Amino acid sequence: MATSSKLATPDAAVPGSNDLAGQLAEFLRGHNDELIEFRRDVHAHPEIAFSEHRTTEKIAERLTDAGLTPRPLSRGTGLWVDFGRDGGPTVALRADIDALPMEDEKDVPYRSTNPNACHACGHDVHTSIVLGAGLFLASQADAGALPGRVRLIFQPAEEVAGGALEVMRDGGLNEVDRIFAVHCDPRLDVGHVGLRTGPITGSCDSLRISVAGPGGHTARPHLTVDLVYALSKIVTELPAALSRRVDPRSSLSLVWGQIAAGSVANAIPDVGVAQGTVRSLDEDAWHQAPDLVKALLDSVAGAYGVDAEIDYRRGTPPTVNEATSIQMLHDAVTQIIGEGAAVPTPQSLGGEDFSWYLESVPGALARLGTRPPGVVDEVDIHRPLFDVDERAIGIGVKVLAATALTALWGGAR
Repeated sequence: MATSSKLATPDAAVPGSNDLAGQLAEFLRGHNDELIEFRRDVHAHPEIAFSEHRTTEKIAERLTDAGLTPRPLSRGTGLWVDFGRDGGPTVALRADIDALPMEDEKDVPYRSTNPNACHACGHDVHTSIVLGAGLFLASQADAGALPGRVRLIFQPAEEVAGGALEVMRDGGLNEVDRIFAVHCDPRLDVGHVGLRTGPITGSCDSLRISVAGPGGHTARPHLTVDLVYALSKIVTELPAALSRRVDPRSSLSLVWGQIAAGSVANAIPDVGVAQGTVRSLDEDAWHQAPDLVKALLDSVAGAYGVDAEIDYRRGTPPTVNEATSIQMLHDAVTQIIGEGAAVPTPQSLGGEDFSWYLESVPGALARLGTRPPGVVDEVDIHRPLFDVDERAIGIGVKVLAATALTALWGGAR
């Protein structure tokens, strides 16, 4: 990869050089314990979406101690900070800082002390990684060794799919040329990083369908509208019909999570409800989905004589990794972690609001292995027993720091 002799300095950590690997190793010798302790503190004090006040304060304090000037988001939680030199590209690293509304069931010293709040998705790990990568890169900036700027984004409310949009509304993506993030993956051993070009996670919308009819006696369904039967047809025929209206490669999927109607065995109810999610790996299918679902609902409901209303709520688009950004991640992982550390990773229909950033600028999301080698029965994310092998923090710091430098030295577009 070409570098600029004008920007390079004797202290510069150039991607691909032994100097960068050595500097990262030296940095972690001095900071690894601190980053693990930071993660455990955040884990013990989790805060759910848009209430991450303590977490934001802790991040801001550490960045300020490093001589940086954080910019809090206008809503009160989350922040971003820039450092480096003007005139070059700007590369962003993003961490999500919110927890899930569930109890922490682990028997560990850093178990959650907040009721119904738990870092069961690894956001505490993401936060510590971006903090560590930022501290290393800030030291590079102090040495005049960055050919551009780095922006650290500590984003609130990823779990409710609103935090990325808050960052963007506050200007947190302005002037950013490329953006990167990692996400914990308990299916991968520590030391491995999962990469994929193109869609890596799916879109996620929610919908609520309400049906209504006159009700009646189950002995005389022909004199009324058989609402439960009609609702059952809606919940079975809509997913089937939807899958036939789009390219099957889009993986457009409608799955129900809740159905309710009636209260006794011998009375046909007058109202019923079904709620579910619509997911897709294809952006065109995601854009088409609301109108398709509405048209199909009208058709099925009309055939059985019920009135149907739909509340369709947009969530997140698919997360589509850009090819050049994935190559930058691959180069960084291979050079800093080692040959074989970068591995292919499967697609998921889980939602991820990092996708909103990738709608605006090129970038990529990587999956970071958090499973201790040799462990077979991993605990998946979004479960009360989820935990990580904390060696993943150092791996993540190396990956994001090296990737940011690769993007800066290589140019951002």
